[in-house]
Amino acid sequence: MIIIIYCILGYWSVGRTIWANKMVFGSYTQIVSKKIALGLMFGWILIPWALLKMLFRR
Repeated sequence: MIIIIYCILGYWSVGRTIWANKMVFGSYTQIVSKKIALGLMFGWILIPWALLKMLFRR
């Protein structure tokens, strides 16, 4: 259960931090798989960063 929540939050945080305001080219499968992979690898730092970015948004 915690792994699923971590995957979802990691995927969300990649979109909020690394790929925010970026144009992404590729197939849907490539984009989603890259976001999932980045979320799994760097979720431990991206999730708090995305939450702080959401809280202290201009």
